[in-house]
Order: sequence, then C-alpha cells, then structure tokens
Amino acid sequence: MDVRAALAEAMACLGAAQVPSHALAAELLLMHTLGHDRAWIYAHPEVPLDSAAMEKYFALVARRAAGEPVQYLTGKQEFWGLEFEVTPAVLIPRPETEHVVEVALERLAERGASDRPLRIADVGTGSGCIAVALARELPRAEIVATDISPAALELARRNAARHAVSDRIHFLQADLLDAVSPSPLVPRPSPLAFDLIASNPPYIARDEAASLPREVREHEPEEALFGSAAGHEIYARLIEQAGSLLRTGGFLVVELGYGSAERVREMFHVKHCWHNLSITNDLAGIPRVLSAALA
Repeated sequence: MDVRAALAEAMACLGAAQVPSHALAAELLLMHTLGHDRAWIYAHPEVPLDSAAMEKYFALVARRAAGEPVQYLTGKQEFWGLEFEVTPAVLIPRPETEHVVEVALERLAERGASDRPLRIADVGTGSGCIAVALARELPRAEIVATDISPAALELARRNAARHAVSDRIHFLQADLLDAVSPSPLVPRPSPLAFDLIASNPPYIARDEAASLPREVREHEPEEALFGSAAGHEIYARLIEQAGSLLRTGGFLVVELGYGSAERVREMFHVKHCWHNLSITNDLAGIPRVLSAALA
C-alpha cells in the first residue's frame, strides 16, 4: 500500500466513525508515523509503506476512531507558534487560550511595563503553554507556574526546557495560589507581589460533562476541566488570592467558561477594589478573557 492509498483508507475509516475533521486527523497521524510534513506526503503519493509503518499508522487511526485525541496520539500541539509536548496528564492547549496571552501582553504594554523586570504567576499551568509563551515574549519576566498535578508540572518543565526558558519559570505544586499566598503579617505590596496573574482555570460544571465531546469527556484530565458544581465558583477563590498577591495596578487575566462572563464580573465587586475591568471576545464572538487591575 502506498501513501495515497493509506491516507484514503484512513480518511474513510475516520469519516465512518464521525471523527471531527477526519481528513486532517488522517493527515496528521500519517505525518507523525512517517516523520514527514504534509508537503512531502502529497508530493510522494506513490511511495510504498512498509509493514511496520502500516501497522503503526492504522493502529493510531483505530485509536482516533475510538475517541483518543490526535494530540495525545502524536504527543504534540502547537500554541502561540510553539510546539508543546502534551500527554493525557494535561489539558490540550486550545487556540482560544492564546487570547489570555494576547490580553496579558496588551495590558502590560498599556502600563509601559513589558520591557522591565516583571513578576508573573500562571495558575493551573498544565502543559506550561501560557507560562512559556509569556516567558518567550517577556525576556525580563520571572514566572511562578502552579498546578495541582505533579505529572502536569513535570511535563511543563520539559516544555520550558524545550523552549529555553527554564531558568525563568519556577514550577510549584499548589491548589491555585495557596502555596504562594503571603503571610497575613506581611502587608501588600510584599516581595511576593506580582505584576500579572494569568490563568485558564478548570471552569466546566460537573453536570455538563455529558454534553462534552467524547474526546474531551473520556480522555482529558478531570481536574483540568471541572472547577466545581456550577463551574464558575473557582474564580471567587482566584480573585481573592489575586487581591492579596498583586501589586497595586497589577493585572489578573483569566479565561472564561461559556456563559460565565457576567457571573465572574460580579465577583470583582465583592471585596477588593478592582478597576479597568475588560472582557475580550474570541474569534467566534464568545466572551473569552476577563482582565482587571487592582487599585
């Protein structure tokens, strides 16, 4: 069987299984199997596949047809123009989350702070995609990246090393920012104070699990998906912690779950004095990122 025939058979198999973007999935899995890019595959349709390559390829196709995400099968996903290692220990980085990085950089630039030393926290770092992207864009920033999962932190460390920013990211096992909360005896601002806290927290409601795509529901880590019963309660804790850890004028930038924008906005009026609240839509017009500055 040559490249053309293998690709056609895989597309048919994945299409019959109603896999989303089945043609793209077949291409990506063949690229992974052969170690060549898409241009090579379409430039060499007549090249025969040996038995080992065919066995590997169609085993991956079968796993994708059964619901496993392509990113876990290939072990990689692009984010912010960078390639990240991903495993079932972490949430697969989404294009929507790039808006967190965009908004964070915009807010820092508005303050004229992007070219000076910065202290940043990435809460729930997962693969490390937000922390690494910010470290690449802000060469004078020191970043604390937290996650509750030791396996996620180990993967994030590898991604930081892959992109040569390990020396400026400190990875810390913690539930949100618990491990970096200042002592009540230390007034704000303290040496721990951050210029920016960014997060893509787990925000899906538990009772929404059945409505998720099979790929997400059955394969991505629950602790990275589900925040609480209603999904949005986790923001209250994060906002409270950020109020104690940000410098005056520092920013909190968070990704929003679907339909949560107004509930989360209301949380900023409970205790600390926040201003410059802003909600940014994603490319589909869905409110995706909320940012606010501490007064």
